[in-house]
Amino acid sequence: METLLKSHRQGRVRWDRMGRWALLAVLAVVLALYVQPALSYLSTWQESQARDADVSRLQAENQRLRERRRELRSATVVERDARRLGMVRPGERAYVIDGLPPARRR
Repeated sequence: METLLKSHRQGRVRWDRMGRWALLAVLAVVLALYVQPALSYLSTWQESQARDADVSRLQAENQRLRERRRELRSATVVERDARRLGMVRPGERAYVIDGLPPARRR
């Protein structure tokens, strides 16, 4: 009779253990469902940071170009830049002098 009880105990389902395993399986599935959206959020956030840096760089360049445009509206600046390129006004004579040290820029 005792061997019959032992074999009966071994074949019996332990519902407390089954419940724990089922709970762990459900928890693993729920966790797996959150992984993809979390990774997507992280990659979107990183891309947003990169775009913000690009926007800041482009805004700085835009500001620099606006200042340059404002400078170029002045006739004196245009004439100075033209003379640096070796241009002369009609009727002027251009002279080239060799052997001078390079001019310092302001």
